[in-house]
Amino acid sequence: MITAIVLIHAEVDRIPEVAQTIADLDGVSEVYSVAGDADLIAMVRVTRHEDLNEVIAGRLNKVEGIVDTSTHIAFRAYSHHDLDAAFNIGLE
Repeated sequence: MITAIVLIHAEVDRIPEVAQTIADLDGVSEVYSVAGDADLIAMVRVTRHEDLNEVIAGRLNKVEGIVDTSTHIAFRAYSHHDLDAAFNIGLE
């Protein structure tokens, strides 16, 4: 699985609509409304690098109300959730 994190700047009065439109795109697993340098963060998960182009450049970047994006490709995921699952032996 290939994961891309897309930081999105949107027209302020359209953030909820932009977020919902992005969330409805195939290949987008989550969209977060955030405080900070971006308005929204989208998590894109695909199986092939070629699919990143289709999802991000082909669909996400064309959503009306998006002003700018910055895409970051993840190399490896580190998560407590993964560790919890790996060490869970079913004891309650």
